[in-house]
Amino acid sequence: MKIASWNINSVRARIESVERLIVEEQPDVLCLQETKALDDVFPAALFKRHGYLDHHLNGQKMHHGVAILSRLPLGEPGRHDWQDNGEARHVGARLPCGIRIENVYVPAGGDIPDRSLNPKFGQKLDFIGRMTKWSEDLREPTLIVGDFNVAPLECDVWSHKALVNVVSHTPIEVEALGALQQAHGWIDIGRKFVPAPERCFTWWSYRSLDYTQNDRGRRLDHMWASPELAGTVTGHRVLEPCRGWQRPSDHVPLICELEV
Repeated sequence: MKIASWNINSVRARIESVERLIVEEQPDVLCLQETKALDDVFPAALFKRHGYLDHHLNGQKMHHGVAILSRLPLGEPGRHDWQDNGEARHVGARLPCGIRIENVYVPAGGDIPDRSLNPKFGQKLDFIGRMTKWSEDLREPTLIVGDFNVAPLECDVWSHKALVNVVSHTPIEVEALGALQQAHGWIDIGRKFVPAPERCFTWWSYRSLDYTQNDRGRRLDHMWASPELAGTVTGHRVLEPCRGWQRPSDHVPLICELEV
């Protein structure tokens, strides 16, 4: 089984890129973040033409939004309001093999890494804290994927020294994400297949006209597996060339393969 995850930064604006990914990679399940579309205007027809007949959507106009599109039947849809304000940042489902898949878009957190000066940063930490409490009670094999908006390792950014006080790589965010990982014993699939300190980025800012020239990337997108599920994962790839496609997202897709 092949599962893809991608912060698409507007599914309607980049529908040609989504279709190209589907045609070239043929994932069984596709998880999208930052779809920026209410459920009633989500471009469902394109996915159905390609065999993705089951859709679990949690959309929001102009902002946020997540979706799971599947060629396999999806059961038991779920939505967690980890933001605690109604924002569309999570959707989950159960696959026929019994695996639970959770698709999440963690808040970026603004520009100032101080909750007293920047409420958005506090909301981000609280969001991760609620995910941590949820993780403590998990009793079933689960794959959680999405844009976590945290680069946890020093080698997950182009320069630890330059970014250690920049939101997405600060010690307090890294500590919060570490607590989340420990709460369920999550296995970081990305670093299982691309061991640290090997280069592995999933995001490059739009501010760089040529992202390849200075390669100032960060690993903000992740796939984590429950401990009992991690042994079934047979592969993981970061589709970095997608960042060079026409009108690209600033994130690139991740793909993992499982033997189920």
